[in-house]
Amino acid sequence: MSGLLALLDDVAGIAKVAAASVDDVAGQAAKAGAKAAGAAIDDAAVTPKYVHGFAPARELPIVGRIALGSIRNKLIVLLPLGLMLSSFAPWAITPLLMLGGAYLCFEGAEKVWHTLFPHEQVIDAAKTEPGDPMHLEREKVAGAIKTDFILSAEIMTIALAAIPKSTLVIEAATLALVAVGITVVVYGSVALLVKMDDIGLVMTARGRLGLTRALGRGIVKAMPGVMRLLTLVGTAAMLWVGGNIVVHGLHQLGWHPVYDFVHHWSEVVALAVAAGWADVAGWLVTAALDGLFGLALGVLLIPLATRVIQPAIAALTGKTQGH
Repeated sequence: MSGLLALLDDVAGIAKVAAASVDDVAGQAAKAGAKAAGAAIDDAAVTPKYVHGFAPARELPIVGRIALGSIRNKLIVLLPLGLMLSSFAPWAITPLLMLGGAYLCFEGAEKVWHTLFPHEQVIDAAKTEPGDPMHLEREKVAGAIKTDFILSAEIMTIALAAIPKSTLVIEAATLALVAVGITVVVYGSVALLVKMDDIGLVMTARGRLGLTRALGRGIVKAMPGVMRLLTLVGTAAMLWVGGNIVVHGLHQLGWHPVYDFVHHWSEVVALAVAAGWADVAGWLVTAALDGLFGLALGVLLIPLATRVIQPAIAALTGKTQGH
């Protein structure tokens, strides 16, 4: 009997450790996911364009295929690579984070540039010709999964950097939870967004109450503005998160001027406002200055990316350039 009690006591101890580990994983995943939120917003903002122009019946299947590809990107490729980096080359995490941050700055600045000078996009759109719908769908999905790979790499690297050093199992479980959680949130949101106009049309046509029909019409009218707002928020998030990553990376590598400048003005503004708003004001100043730095860096990177890197990739792959 004493042996059985000892065994039960051991099992209870193991269960407590396991429960604590689950709590640790969930807590770390939540914190890491919050750190990666900017890149996730960018992911959500980018994806809806891949279903534009397809029949409504194909929108959700396309989003589902992209989401499945995103899960494969994160769990099969990026998670093992992230754990290898954490175990064998932790020094490489900050430079890789900065590289991903610089890419976010470039993407954000390029969107701002094309908004200010849209003629290049019009020319590219004029060259687009309709083709076989299924072939076009496969191409769109493949392109979306490739883009997702870059964004997922940023998300996973940011998450990895935010996870406290722990056992390999805890780190793997935390990264996996972040990967699945962010993918579900991002692509669930995308699925809802791309179907909102259809939901509004159904409410308008079939609603029994006048309020329901009016709400449906409001949804249909509002969605173009919502999509534009999402694009704006995604661009701002890219510049803010990318700038923040690069600024902190430079600080960690020993170059402090930009970080000190941002930190100084954040404290100045926080001290100048009422106590209850100090933290909010400081955060807003930090985010704004990080975003401005990200925009400036991204603008500087546009010529390098468009005139050197993209032509080199095109030459190596044998593919023509395009956005």
